[in-house]
Amino acid sequence: MARTVVDPVTRIEGHLRVEVEVTNGKVSDAWVSGTLWRGMELVLQDRNPEDAFWVSQRICGVCPISHSHASAQSTESALGITIPNNARIIRNLIEAAQFLHSHILWFYTLAALDYVNPVNALSANIADTYALAQAAGTRIADFGAVATRLKGFVENGQLSIFTGHEGWFGVGAEKHPGYVLPPELDLIATAHYLEALELQAVAAEIIAVMSGKFPHHMTSIPGGTAFVPTEQKLDDILFRFTRVKEFIDTALIPDTLAIAPYILGAASFGGGCGNFLSWGVFEAEDFDPYKRYLPRGFIQTSKGLTAEKVEATDVNEYVTHSWYSSPSGLNPAEGKTEPAWEPYSTDGKYSWGKAARCKDLPAEVGPLSRMLVGYVNGVKPVKDIVDFALGKLSAAAGATLEPTVLVSLLGRVAARNLEAAVVAGWAIEWVNELIAAIKGGDSSYFVTERAEAGKGVGLWEAPRGSVGHWMTVENGRIANYQVVAPTTWDISPRDEKGVPGPMEQALIGAPVVDATRPLEVMQVAHSFDP
Repeated sequence: MARTVVDPVTRIEGHLRVEVEVTNGKVSDAWVSGTLWRGMELVLQDRNPEDAFWVSQRICGVCPISHSHASAQSTESALGITIPNNARIIRNLIEAAQFLHSHILWFYTLAALDYVNPVNALSANIADTYALAQAAGTRIADFGAVATRLKGFVENGQLSIFTGHEGWFGVGAEKHPGYVLPPELDLIATAHYLEALELQAVAAEIIAVMSGKFPHHMTSIPGGTAFVPTEQKLDDILFRFTRVKEFIDTALIPDTLAIAPYILGAASFGGGCGNFLSWGVFEAEDFDPYKRYLPRGFIQTSKGLTAEKVEATDVNEYVTHSWYSSPSGLNPAEGKTEPAWEPYSTDGKYSWGKAARCKDLPAEVGPLSRMLVGYVNGVKPVKDIVDFALGKLSAAAGATLEPTVLVSLLGRVAARNLEAAVVAGWAIEWVNELIAAIKGGDSSYFVTERAEAGKGVGLWEAPRGSVGHWMTVENGRIANYQVVAPTTWDISPRDEKGVPGPMEQALIGAPVVDATRPLEVMQVAHSFDP
């Protein structure tokens, strides 16, 4: 039995420590620690409620739009505001652009290097690489030129943008045994890694057209939107969404399906707690969260693959193992954020993350949760692409795989990429819906009427999972503000019953081939996009 610590976990957004106990080549226990104190709840106290839109974006540099949308919704809920239909569509489009930016960034830049070995790509046969790309139906690039660039990196004694992985990638006997892709597939994925750097920027350009320079946008303010589209801007938006969708359809999805057969072992671990929460995202015209394009729901796989209703009142946060002196077990509507650091101890307090619980259970949030909830609710684009992917995986495995196989490391990785394809398709529909609304004479984007006091909550989804903002307004000022961010759910520590959080449970049981290079631990951690 041995302890392995990764601190900090790199290729994530934030500060994270993972400590695991390894017994007989498997993780037997795990502790996940958020090591960053943010405290936005305290920053927002006694401010104008509209200020929360601007301040809360600073919670995250990758999903600021989702925080701003949840914040705007909490303000609108508290002050009795209903936004116009055009504002609904525009918020969907801005959110979609952020989702596509984040998902492309996550797979190629943040997670792919857990599976793709650029050094191994140097031994690829270029002709065989083109043949493999054609057979896989994936995007053709100048694979010879990419190989030449890689060769230059290695011969110069460094890996350029891949620096820091030398001891993991290696070649021959030095290569970590977890890297199992053939060199031709490594070269294809590396070429698309480089192209993805440009395509995620295209997604950010969509945001810039509608709401200002990413990451901190300016237009989804409480009451609707300050963006009024023109024909030229809608053409710019449609062109860029189409370009991003084409990359997803011809690179991201085929690459995912090409890599999956080589890592089918990842379908046997990393499933986590088996509970999945989605607040729902992308509003439909009736603003019913259970009828959002990706609907609200809660799944307990121990009860079967069915979704049940879930509301803001089902949430509680425990601080038994968190660095707070606040009362434990509060619903965020009455929550407190009172920091009280003490030395790190896995037996005591070890994280700035609170232990968020839904219906008193740990709950995973993120694309896997949304895709599962969408699947069981019969959302057609979700069901179609999940069934398509399951068919491909079943063929590779030589056995029929049921949707429950998605409750795994492999399923979590695949779900994020499948979701990108679904959202890209919807985004183009929403642009056309907005064009039709404008041609029909709808020129309403913002409402000014609002109350001076009230309690509200905004429940929404960020690319990495469920986000909730709870607000109490008294005499026109914020009396209390509480945030349960996506990563709060996933990295949550043990609760007062000693039950580990979702990522901790996903780590338990994971194989560890080399405790000095715990690649499998990083694969599980990165799969949550914490």
